[in-house]
Amino acid sequence: MAMTTPRPRVASSTGVTSRRLNGSQILCECLIREGVDLIFGYPGGAVLPLYHTLPEFPLRHVLVRHEQGAVFAASGYARATGKVGVCLSTSGPGATNMVTGIADALMDSVPIVAITGQVSTAMIGRDAFQEIDTTGITLPITKHNYLVERPEDLPTIVREAFYIARHGRPGPVLIDIPKDVQQREAEFVWPEEVKIRGYRPTVHGNMRQIRQAAELIGQSKRPVIVAGHGVIISRAYAELKALAEKAHIPVVTTLHGVSCFPESHELSFGMTGMHGAAYANKAINECDLLIAVGMRFDDRVTGKVSSFAPNAKVIHIDIDPAEIGKNVKVSVPIVGDCRHVLASLVREVASSRHDEWVALIADWRREMPMTTIRDTDRLLPQHVVREIYDATEGKALVVCDVGQHQMWAAQLYWYDVPNSFFSSGGLGSMGYCLPASMGVKLGRPNETVWAIVGDGGFQVTMQELGTIAQEGIPVKIAIVNNGYLGMVRQWQQFFYDRRYSASPIKNPDFVKLGEAYGIPAARVTRREELAGAVRRAMDTDGPFLIDFVVEAEENVFPMIPSGGAFSDIILRENS
Repeated sequence: MAMTTPRPRVASSTGVTSRRLNGSQILCECLIREGVDLIFGYPGGAVLPLYHTLPEFPLRHVLVRHEQGAVFAASGYARATGKVGVCLSTSGPGATNMVTGIADALMDSVPIVAITGQVSTAMIGRDAFQEIDTTGITLPITKHNYLVERPEDLPTIVREAFYIARHGRPGPVLIDIPKDVQQREAEFVWPEEVKIRGYRPTVHGNMRQIRQAAELIGQSKRPVIVAGHGVIISRAYAELKALAEKAHIPVVTTLHGVSCFPESHELSFGMTGMHGAAYANKAINECDLLIAVGMRFDDRVTGKVSSFAPNAKVIHIDIDPAEIGKNVKVSVPIVGDCRHVLASLVREVASSRHDEWVALIADWRREMPMTTIRDTDRLLPQHVVREIYDATEGKALVVCDVGQHQMWAAQLYWYDVPNSFFSSGGLGSMGYCLPASMGVKLGRPNETVWAIVGDGGFQVTMQELGTIAQEGIPVKIAIVNNGYLGMVRQWQQFFYDRRYSASPIKNPDFVKLGEAYGIPAARVTRREELAGAVRRAMDTDGPFLIDFVVEAEENVFPMIPSGGAFSDIILRENS
């Protein structure tokens, strides 16, 4: 961003460490020292002093159209880059509009720092205009939060906030700053070290437990690795691959673990869980040792816990000790960062082969394939995902919303590029896709980004087309338009006697909507139009929107009913 005014009295991050500044200047200087160069936000009265100061600093501000979009964009940026994402809003409704995104970041372990304005300190507790207890509201959905009472406290608070957000199990931290604190002056002193009493996450793991795990692996005949989001967070791709290859262990992933292990690898057996591959779920059902890496055994993976991996001993590796033993009984618990623990485990484990076991799972894959698309001339959602895969040669970054399309994108786009699949997992937030895709693209500008979104989820945050247009963010948008809230309709079909209560949805003309924002758009209604539209989007230098009008009542398979066991799996229609 161009410097519109000089930076008076601002301490250089490479020079002076003590200078008198106002709170807004202190905050901006702190953000720069933390490596921040991009903020997603929306202004308002309680943050106007900060917005007045922003042009004095080399901080790019992206104006979103809703504060929820700011948090989702910051989340996408954080997940794509591994850096802390930053979002900014005013007090009152600005802060409450961020709540869903903050909760989403907590559930999915995404490092963000959310900054909110607050009424002046003298007005707190007096029901002032746009006053809300932001720290009270967000206490259950943040790792930590702060109400700043003095400008001189900002450097320490910002340092702590970024440290907490990125260390241990990542997550959101909120800083609430009253308007007068942004305006008052104080001595700027940058704390070189961060010391937070009682917060020392375990990183390396206990060697005795790691050796116990190695022994169990050596004794097992049918081991399976279940890899989760923790592998991506810790960037443990090489270590996971080394363990799988050295001990010859098949690998399955959770939804959020998709893209942590190359899916073209001979030991890769896809996604497990409610809509995971039947053969992946069967492998867990039949294994004698389950090695859980950076995953939390949520209900969409385990189903009925008493029937989950019934014959297996369990090794659980996770940086959050609260997750170990919470849902599934564990034989060997290992608290630590996945990358460090896996590196140690690779050194301890003996080389081995499990050829018969791997071949058996491969046989199950041939018997119960997940990637088969039924033969029809009609345009199916699955055709859309496969065409995007073919056009991008599997090298795009795929951002999804929540629902049926999310599952098809996880099943049918094969992910060999590490950290290339992004979606809302734990909270399942409709509206995640479009703003998150902005953050992903701005974080990794040299890579192709496809936003694959349902017609329902798209309309939750479709106003962010304005941000995409204003900022010139070249994301490619694929709307899977079936005229329903698709996953809701599917559940109503299977479990509620086909009573489609409030699941049909009337849509606007998405092509005209895109064009209204100055974004080129196309509509596809026939299968033969598919390849040309995707290629046109790929060839366009900038954003492009495609409205894919697909078969209305197509269902996602396989499917294990909520709370069910592997024996309850539905492989296809009427199965």
